[in-house]
Parts: sequence; structure tokens; C-alpha cells
Amino acid sequence: MLDDKVFLRSILNTIPDHIVVIDKVGEIIYENKSWQSFGVQNSSNYIAMSQQYNYLHECKKAAEQGDEFGVSALKGITAVISHKQADFYLEYPCHSDDEQRWFMMRVMPFSHNNSEYYVINHNNITERKQAENKAKQLARLDGLTKIANRRYFDSVLNSEWRRCERLALPLSIAMIDVDNFKLLNDTYGHQQGDVCLQQIANLLKQYSKRPSDLCARFGGEEFVLIYGNTNSLQATANIDRIVTQLKALNIENKHSLPSKIVTVSVGIATIIPSNNSCAEDLLNEADKLLYKAKTAGKNSVRVTDLS
Repeated sequence: MLDDKVFLRSILNTIPDHIVVIDKVGEIIYENKSWQSFGVQNSSNYIAMSQQYNYLHECKKAAEQGDEFGVSALKGITAVISHKQADFYLEYPCHSDDEQRWFMMRVMPFSHNNSEYYVINHNNITERKQAENKAKQLARLDGLTKIANRRYFDSVLNSEWRRCERLALPLSIAMIDVDNFKLLNDTYGHQQGDVCLQQIANLLKQYSKRPSDLCARFGGEEFVLIYGNTNSLQATANIDRIVTQLKALNIENKHSLPSKIVTVSVGIATIIPSNNSCAEDLLNEADKLLYKAKTAGKNSVRVTDLS
């Protein structure tokens, strides 16, 4: 005849999820092998620690250290214990030095011999989170150039506008258009035109590496750069470097006279954001300057400082 306790423990120890059972005050009543193995992997003295381990106290320590997931876990578990909610779940990161990991915590109550206990299950959801993050990243990118697309650009511009407005920082936008791009497509074919756009995108990425920077494909052969906390002189200096590097690439466009290589026209606008203007105004100003650069003979840069 099966020993029910041994049988149930054997089942729980075959489950890859990390499972622990606590009482109403947070003392650990049971932990399965997966929980123990994970603890040992992440703490050399886990076995000794676990004998005096109080789950709620550890959550409280994490919360007091400013860990937002510790705060959420403490609130959620406490809510289940006090019968304010039936169960609780939380997705959280648990990265190590070697890998990035995500887990889902689930807390479920049960009764035994007139006492209340709580099963806390930690399920590894790393593969799902990686797939979700990859999908999010792909949704932000232009398919051809692999830099930000127009939708993501709009989102970043609005958030960077609010940040610069809050901190009274200058914000610069550069609108860039490839000169005589139709001639390049007509002469060398659309495949070569695509290669040209990819080369320009790779160049722009080299000059937009700060967290407050972004390069994006605006549409067709147009690109746009966001430079947060960047004044007009700094933005212009960056664009001058980009123009110089582009000429050094020497991408042939033999019917684009007089240079016979790929060049760009650029409009740069700078402002210190305030409630008297909006991000769209700055973008429109940069676009107007780009138009002036195109109509003045192309292969030039036009700049205005509205700050």
C-alpha cells in the first residue's frame, strides 16, 4: 500500500516549478527539490538559511530596499492571507550573472486540520518573456533598415519632449532626406536603393547611441534623428560628422550632379520644450528647413534655434 505522504512528496519533487508552502505568518512548512536546488545555486549557505527562513520577512526586506517586485509580492501575499483576494500572481525578473530569467509567482490558499496554508509556486517563464521581448523589439523596427520605425519614433519623441520640458533641457530634431534617390533607383535598381538606405541607417546609428538619442526611418528615403538634451550647436556638429562620413562612403549616384555620389539634405530644429508648444511643432519646423535645403540646391543643412 502506498504511503500517501511519501507519494505526494515524490510527485511534488518531480515538478520543475519551485514550490514552497508557508503558514499565516510566513514560516516555511515545505519546499520541493526544485525550490531547494534553485536556492543552493543562488546562495552557498541556502540550506542553513532555509531552516530559519520566513518568506514574508524576506519579501519585506526586499521591499524596504526599494525592490518594486518585493513590494508587490508582499502586498499580494498579505492580501491572500487576509482574505482580501482569492489568489495572487506576479511576473518578475530574476537575472543572474550568466543569464536573464523571468518567473511567474502564484499564491494559492488551502486548509488542513483547521489551519490555513499557502502554496507559492514560481514558474520559469523565461522562454515566453524572451519571445515577447523579441516581438516587441521587431514591432519597433523598420523592416528594411532595422532602425526605429515611424510609430516608435512618435512614441519616443513625445516621451523625450516631456522629459526635456520637465528638466528645461534643449531638444533637437534633424530631418534627413536622400538627394536624388529616384535617380539612384532608376539607374541602379531598387535593390541597390535598399542597400543605400541600409548604409545610411547604419551610419545614423553610430551617431545616436545615448539613451536620449534615436534614429528612425521616417518614410521612403527620409530619416529623422532625436537628440535629447542637445543644443543647436551640438546637433549641427553631429550632423556635420554624419554628412562627412556619408561622403566618405562614396556611394555612387552618377546622374546626381554635380557630386555624382549619394548626398543628403538636412533640416535641424532645436527648442526647450514648454507648454506653449508641442513636439509636432518642432517636427514641422525641421521639415520646413529640410524643404528649404532641398529647394536651395540640395546637399546642404539648414538650422534654426527656437529655444
